Amino acid sequence: MKITAIDSFVLTIPNPRPIALEFPHHKLVVAEISTDEAIRGLGYSLVFGGGGAESVQAYLETRLKPVLIGEDPLYVERLWERMFRTDRGIRKQGVAGYAVSALDIGLWDVAGKAANLPLHKLWGAYSDRIPAYGSGGWPKYSESDLIAEAEKYAAMGCRYYKMKIHDPSARANRKRVKAVKKALGADVRMMVDVNQRLDVLGNLRQAALLEDLDLVWYEEPVLADDLAACAEVAHAIRIPVATGENNYTRYEFRDLLERRAARYLMPDVCRANGFSETLRIGHLAAAHQVAVSPHVVHELSLHVVGALANGFLVEFIDWTPPDLFEEMPRCEDGHFLIRNRPGHGMALARGAVEKYRTS
Repeated sequence: MKITAIDSFVLTIPNPRPIALEFPHHKLVVAEISTDEAIRGLGYSLVFGGGGAESVQAYLETRLKPVLIGEDPLYVERLWERMFRTDRGIRKQGVAGYAVSALDIGLWDVAGKAANLPLHKLWGAYSDRIPAYGSGGWPKYSESDLIAEAEKYAAMGCRYYKMKIHDPSARANRKRVKAVKKALGADVRMMVDVNQRLDVLGNLRQAALLEDLDLVWYEEPVLADDLAACAEVAHAIRIPVATGENNYTRYEFRDLLERRAARYLMPDVCRANGFSETLRIGHLAAAHQVAVSPHVVHELSLHVVGALANGFLVEFIDWTPPDLFEEMPRCEDGHFLIRNRPGHGMALARGAVEKYRTS
């Protein structure tokens, strides 16, 4: 089998309310891989909020696509290494990481279809029923928006809900968390997300006001670049730390693990150089008895969690319009069932490219 063509483009997807209060739209950088055996692979990276998507596509087209054309797509590991080592003066983070991810996801889709297996089974499945947590709670939400969103996920059976704590006042953040916790009741546990907004002392003050609320985790306390500060927070507070959505390679995650900087790792398959590197990160985490809960794109992340004994939850953000994909996995009783479709099982809906393409 040979790769004969790779077509890439950017889709701009408007967000519904209340997500639109924070992000009017997201963008997908899509790579469609064609082969001489009529097997096609779909790869894409979700660029949250859309910033830099066109740069991701440009790097994919000009630097990575030429590395793959004419190659056997089933040699995924070899092709990943070639992409990762292209332009060694450019670290595979940010724009480059997103670009590698989209292509790696597409290559694995081809491999799964060639084997006639869903990816979690191709990788040695652990489970096909994956628990989810509802995610949102952005700072521009009113308290009623917060509670309505949390209750929507609870009505789907989700037993976990995550909200942001972005207010400059640590006490205001506690007030919002308590209001949601009261509305959800004892059956739903909560997480909070700092999104890198505080320094070490700010996190110590904020966490101290939340420690009595039985939170599952305290997410991304400091800048993702500062692994030492993350470790300092993790060692000082009584809520388990989660981080990793803005870390890109197994080497960064190795440092997080060796520093004992988190009890939950959250690689994003669209940022962390695709399925290939995300699986390596997951197995590395298992060696340290650390759980893995991937960041967003639950329709892809399901396969990662389904292949790992230390997989925990997928992050469920209900933002996808019904005419973007042929069919999204459905959340039932707080879980997603991985469908027995070859590859990752996702396909763009008829007319989606024409409707949403912007580049």
